[in-house]
Amino acid sequence: MYSRCFLLTILLTCCGITSLHAQLGFCGGNSGDPIFTEDFGSGTTDGPALPAGTTTYRFTTGTPNDGDYTISSTSNYFDWLSIQDHTPGDSNGKSFIVNASFTAGEFYQREVTGLCENTTYEFSSWLINLQPTGSCEGNSIPVNVRFQIWDETDTNLLAQGDTGSIPGTGSTQWNQYALVFKTEPGQTSVILKMRNNSNGGCGNDLAIDDILFKSCGDNINVSSGANEQSLVVCENQGGVSRTLTVTPDFSIFSTHAYQWQQSTDQQNWTDIPGETGDTLSTPAVTSTTYFRVKTSEDPINVNNDLCNVVSDVFDIIVLPVPNAPTSAGDVIICEGELGTLTATTQNSYSINWYDAPTGGNLILAENQNLEIGIAGTYYAESNSNEIECASITRTAVTLTVNPLPLIPDDVSTFICEDSFITLDAAVDKVTYQWSTGATTKLIDITEPGEYSVTVTNTNGCSESRNFFVEQIDLPRIDRIESDGPSIIVSTINEGNFEYSLDGISFQSNPIFEAVKGGFYTIYVQDNTNCGVVTEDFYHLVIPKFFTPNGDAVNDVFEPDGLEIFNSVTISIFDRYGKLIKFGNTNSASWDGTFQGERLPEDDYWYLIEADSVQFKGHFSLKR
Repeated sequence: MYSRCFLLTILLTCCGITSLHAQLGFCGGNSGDPIFTEDFGSGTTDGPALPAGTTTYRFTTGTPNDGDYTISSTSNYFDWLSIQDHTPGDSNGKSFIVNASFTAGEFYQREVTGLCENTTYEFSSWLINLQPTGSCEGNSIPVNVRFQIWDETDTNLLAQGDTGSIPGTGSTQWNQYALVFKTEPGQTSVILKMRNNSNGGCGNDLAIDDILFKSCGDNINVSSGANEQSLVVCENQGGVSRTLTVTPDFSIFSTHAYQWQQSTDQQNWTDIPGETGDTLSTPAVTSTTYFRVKTSEDPINVNNDLCNVVSDVFDIIVLPVPNAPTSAGDVIICEGELGTLTATTQNSYSINWYDAPTGGNLILAENQNLEIGIAGTYYAESNSNEIECASITRTAVTLTVNPLPLIPDDVSTFICEDSFITLDAAVDKVTYQWSTGATTKLIDITEPGEYSVTVTNTNGCSESRNFFVEQIDLPRIDRIESDGPSIIVSTINEGNFEYSLDGISFQSNPIFEAVKGGFYTIYVQDNTNCGVVTEDFYHLVIPKFFTPNGDAVNDVFEPDGLEIFNSVTISIFDRYGKLIKFGNTNSASWDGTFQGERLPEDDYWYLIEADSVQFKGHFSLKR
């Protein structure tokens, strides 16, 4: 074992390749199509074993122990992660599952043939650490793989690089690693080797999938003289042509050989005879055509797809003139609404709206729906979103705006308490829908509130009218009282009330002045003629004072109005409650004396009993 390692060290040193212990990396330029692929197949049965000489590890169809491998669609061994293979679209896809040996060393090699001499390649593979986080009591050995590319004699190491430590993270995400190398003159095959840099034990368990070889070359840009990277034109512009120029970045190649190609679908490419320079004058293009250039470092390899790379593609997209849009139909709306006019066109085209069949003003761009409320005919045009490539004609779509029913203004009105009123929609030759559910022109209501009616004309257009109905309450008399010769009427509720003593002549003032004593009927009504309430009242005019001084003016205290009663008694008391006067219907006045003596100025109290009614109060005697 020592002698073999010593010999390899000597070989590496003699070949001047000790600097090849480098990190992995991807092609810095353009890659060609894969020229070699190993995806390890698919199926539910483990295997088959790799060809003899590919690995020194033992093949197993069971659980792989240290130094074992399997080819399987499952990784459900030990406490390993359960993963799917990397190959996109695989059903039960398999991968190369390795339980590393206790001793670091090579575990995979195979020869890759059919390469081109003096050509740079990218080798890549997808790897994943199968150990979950925290395995091996946190001491899991990380995966660390070295990729090597040897010449076909297995004596000259062309390139190598290490993945570095790939710890167990518990993630089922595959990661890709790559190595770039270059074949030598006359060399058409290489040997790929994978080595395990870590000793086995608890950890260092991995899966490998999708081993690829691709040619690697410069990033190659193709542009026109106007620095265009692509071109979009309308077919009515006629044939267009461009002079295309190749610009490599010299990241890989030091020299360049070219072959121009063209395609109509970017799948099938054909060489353009004689076009091997770094420029191409395209023919007049009348339908979509794609151009690219194959490139190699050596002219002998330019037409070998195992050796060349391809440039970016220069697109000349020729858009066909679209057909006129298809209308979804004319639209009818009612005044005050917005109508939506709709037109459709082919995919990748949009709709522009105009106010004229040709020319005119652009109303709305890039929208198949035009929302508008103004009657008229509008015109839809198909056009490209990229360039001006419009339909030859426009499609007319008409918006008709029907008038609303003419209705009177909203109404504020009133309803008398315990009565009804009739609401009138006041529009003929329409249908009616009241907020009460009624469908007639007229409705009777008995309650205050807000009411509405929606009227709809023969065009199906509707308008609403509102009625605000307030209730007028009847007056409610609280009390009626005499204040000297005046009668005062008070109500419980408020309103525009009018008052009367005869039911004919009404006044707004609730006080009747200078009214002769007697029996009266008091009338109270609202001035809206919602009804009248009445109440009978005995009006007794009792002086507030009298002046018995012999001047024949107000010399006697004598209530007015007692004559309407059948039986009357009157008692007068001083402030101490002493009865100083008692009289009846025939003697209901007092002259201010007691037993012939003039009484002093003071307040005196009276009690009048008239039939079944009592009147109490006080008055003043003044001298």
